[in-house]
Amino acid sequence: MTVLKTGPLNGLLILDMTRVLAGPYASMVLSDLGARVIKIEPPGGDDARQFGPIVSKKSSYYASLNRSKESISLDLKNAKDKIIFEKFLEKADVLIENYKPGTMKKLGYGWEILLKKHPSLIYAACSGFGQTGPWASKPAYDMIVQGIGGIMSLTGHEGQEPTRVGTSIGDITAGIFTVIGIQSAIIEREKNNKGQLVDVSMLDCQIAILENAVSRYFTTGISPTKTGSRHPSIAPFECYKCKDEYITIAAGNNTLFKKLCHATGLTNLPNDSKFSNNPKRLENAELLKNIIENVLLKKTAEEWIKILEKEGVPVGPLNDVKEAVNSEQVIARNMIVSIEGEEKNNLKIAGNPIKLSRHEDPTTRKKVSSLDEDRVSLLKEFGISF
Repeated sequence: MTVLKTGPLNGLLILDMTRVLAGPYASMVLSDLGARVIKIEPPGGDDARQFGPIVSKKSSYYASLNRSKESISLDLKNAKDKIIFEKFLEKADVLIENYKPGTMKKLGYGWEILLKKHPSLIYAACSGFGQTGPWASKPAYDMIVQGIGGIMSLTGHEGQEPTRVGTSIGDITAGIFTVIGIQSAIIEREKNNKGQLVDVSMLDCQIAILENAVSRYFTTGISPTKTGSRHPSIAPFECYKCKDEYITIAAGNNTLFKKLCHATGLTNLPNDSKFSNNPKRLENAELLKNIIENVLLKKTAEEWIKILEKEGVPVGPLNDVKEAVNSEQVIARNMIVSIEGEEKNNLKIAGNPIKLSRHEDPTTRKKVSSLDEDRVSLLKEFGISF
């Protein structure tokens, strides 16, 4: 089935040769923005089709990343399948792959080869360590790059065992940066009609999102460590225990700190030399937390949220996933959507966070294709017969 879409990328044809998470996340974002995505899977399909939970013999993991894509299974070592692939390439705008560097070249479809045949093609390669450098050929998963990239050293509480970030941030950031790279290449192609290679490394992306931890290390010569929920450069800025549950408070400047103190009755704190400015508050962050929590423990989280919001202090509950996805703001922003035909399985997925004024944001997404489901229609559309 040809998936008809609207969106700013409508008319763009993406050949998606990715699997599991980073690459499929990138092509999903492009699909949500209107691009047509043909997912080219190897015999046996994307590994993620086997990842649980399995509902009605379908992977909900796979469904969360591959809605609204067409599927065809091609073996690029097979002569007939190579003919099909090359027909697709003639009309494709973008090819995305996340194989180990060198794999596509061995199959006869490396970037240098495709550039000669298809000079306007944008070739996006999303890999663990990139196409260059001494580690280029190493395999990688999210867990590996989280460990190598330093982010796990900042996650969790000091003295506890290493903690993986709760979502696959190594894959997700690589997927997002791949989208940015592809869109940048599309814009440049509008000027010169030339394609280019977009080379995104999961490890590079982990370094990129370390943000001020990088500058803090080079400025001080000391490697930043775990701080739990506490912000490493701002105080008070972390989770605080109330009578029943935790809340998050982010008093990011002196004005907000004064408002927090007024709301909690700690009106003397702003004049205390230990808390008079952010560097002092940061230096005495543990003491400050104890003072604030001694007050917060007298009321419930819900009571404090109302009090602090009335004073204009940034505050929020510490939600679990159930609470987060059912919150009124998330629902109002259409961030939980359904997949057509999956209503009986109650399969819902995250929506598109990019809201565009000229385009609708539908409450449903097109179906998830079974492996090779669209072969017949695609061969007919591209004029391929054997």
